[in-house]
Amino acid sequence: MNSKRLIISGRVQGVGYREWMVEKARVLGVSGWVRNRIDGSVEALVAGDTAAVEELLRLCRRGPRMAEVVSIDEDLADPPEHFGFRQVPTA
Repeated sequence: MNSKRLIISGRVQGVGYREWMVEKARVLGVSGWVRNRIDGSVEALVAGDTAAVEELLRLCRRGPRMAEVVSIDEDLADPPEHFGFRQVPTA
């Protein structure tokens, strides 16, 4: 299982990014969560088959229609404790 923590920066809040990411992750069978951060970025934990995680990362670089992704910082992470993908509260 491939597991990564992502920090997505740019115009990613107020454009439906989290809802869009939940939909894409569920279609790809990726587990984890996504949330807004107080600094205006979006944070996510993604885990699953390497090909599915990499495809989700590719999609995240573009984001939904109104988003403007400037950068994605990614680090290896422990996988989530639950199956499925969901939104969690802002941190």
